[in-house]
Amino acid sequence: MSPDSLQTPTAQRLGALRRELARRGLDGFVVPHADEHQSEELTPAAQRLTWLTGFDGSAGTGAVLAERAALFVDGRYTLQARQQIDTQLIEPRHVTEQPLADWLAEHLGGGRLGYDPRLHSRLQARRLEEACRRAGGEAVAVEENPVDAVWQDRPAAPAALALPHPLVFTGQSSEDKRTALAAQLRERRLAAAVLTLPDSIAWLLNVRGGDVTRTPLVHSFAILRDDGSVDWFVDPVKAAGDALADHLGNRVARRPPEELGEALESLGPVRVLADPASAGAWIFDRLQAGGSEVVEGDDPCLLPKACKNAVELEGTRKAHRRDGAALSRFLHWLEEAAPNGDLDELTAIERLAAFRADNEHFRSLSFDTIAGSGPNGAVIHYRARPATNRRLATGEFLLVDSGGQYLDGTTDVTRTIAIGPVSEEMRRRFTQVLKGHIALARQRFPAGTTGSQLDALARMHLWQAGVDFDHGTGHGVGSYLGVHEGPQRISKLPSGVALKPGMIVSNEPGYYREGAYGIRIENLVAVVEDPREGDEKPMLAFETLTLAPIDRHAVETALLSAEERTWLDAYHARVHEALAPLLDDADRSWLDSATAPLPG
Repeated sequence: MSPDSLQTPTAQRLGALRRELARRGLDGFVVPHADEHQSEELTPAAQRLTWLTGFDGSAGTGAVLAERAALFVDGRYTLQARQQIDTQLIEPRHVTEQPLADWLAEHLGGGRLGYDPRLHSRLQARRLEEACRRAGGEAVAVEENPVDAVWQDRPAAPAALALPHPLVFTGQSSEDKRTALAAQLRERRLAAAVLTLPDSIAWLLNVRGGDVTRTPLVHSFAILRDDGSVDWFVDPVKAAGDALADHLGNRVARRPPEELGEALESLGPVRVLADPASAGAWIFDRLQAGGSEVVEGDDPCLLPKACKNAVELEGTRKAHRRDGAALSRFLHWLEEAAPNGDLDELTAIERLAAFRADNEHFRSLSFDTIAGSGPNGAVIHYRARPATNRRLATGEFLLVDSGGQYLDGTTDVTRTIAIGPVSEEMRRRFTQVLKGHIALARQRFPAGTTGSQLDALARMHLWQAGVDFDHGTGHGVGSYLGVHEGPQRISKLPSGVALKPGMIVSNEPGYYREGAYGIRIENLVAVVEDPREGDEKPMLAFETLTLAPIDRHAVETALLSAEERTWLDAYHARVHEALAPLLDDADRSWLDSATAPLPG
């Protein structure tokens, strides 16, 4: 370790944390990328892992012992982590190939490892406790987070107003949702369910907020009772106003968050549902302290929220048409501006945001736009900054992953654009990714099929070439809610959640060559019923929602089968039909060319 490393912010913060741990009689501490709601997008006040390590990806876990520290990330962030953290002070590790349990077994010994039970779900806390036991140590739940004790300039918590989300966009009233879920609780002999996920509460109450920048959430907790009433634990500043009170009605009681612990204990000796995958470990502790029989099970809002109703599906179709028009205007501008040689990633990001902002019902981006040119495109969740900003160069790919939050839907789309002619290898890899995308988009499958059973379709052409991508193929998407939404997914990871009609999921295979380029082609699709004559069981299929040209210049047409060519030409014809009326003459002329049938 160099002397200079001892003077860096990371070194100073690690030192301060270690002194605080020693004062508390702890030998280490776990710092997850998490808040009390297991959110992916964190408020500045909850960015403990970023403050401590410098890593700002959307998933990761830090572990600090007296003499060493490590950061555990998945395949999306292996490159980013090495670029952002001080590797002399913090060891970067792959969360599945080099897991936390192995690291603790090697280094914890008989030590006491602290963790904040509000930031770890019940399942996570159990795994941590077991890992510490196997290492010969002990996991210790702390009342006050030691990172907060040494984070001197920690930002204040947000206090954005909660707003009613109108029935014209939700398609179902909050009262109807609460009545339906309450009936399910009664069927299971449950007196109540504890809700900790802000998107579940937003869906159930038909409210939206502004506590984070890219997702319209209100940070809060709720207890749903078997009579359909709700105690909503929310900052009074957020839940003020007569309009919200009228919207909620007298069956939703607004209570300050500091009353939640006492309310959990006061439920008493009844059966209470809590989700061990998302609810903080402290929730279970308080319920058990009050004598409740805690029934572990899925958040009851997850499946009905994931299965969009007809109004939500039509809203997202309209949002995707407007979003596709904005993206097409951007792609036209990019094709004209990029050859000049003076266009960079940040300029492209700003221009795309401006095109989206002109759309009806636009409220914000759905996440920070990823625009990676050349080797930056190989960083799966790359974020352009002044220090990393690259100019777009001829012969390179630009990977643009972006989306918008609209009152009627949430979008997420990735396009990889060839800046001028690209190499034969790049076109081959692009086409292999495209073939996987098409294979998944075209697939019919029986009801009851999970995303993990379909995942190989998106990878098979890459596998045949001896390559792969280290992220899931598809994630769920909300309706003016989270751009990442469970419980559905398409992934190598096992899943017990069947794909059901109304679910929205992404289709985004990719390929990433470190130090050279990245490729990803992403559309959102909706699961739909697909009955055909001769079927012996109910069959489902995917309706592609995203409408935007796929770069024909990057396609090696000789590698496409006749069926694949037909799919791409038909998709582009549909894109043209939907978007042309929304564009001016110049953009429409560009779209004519961008969506023309493949040559030959």
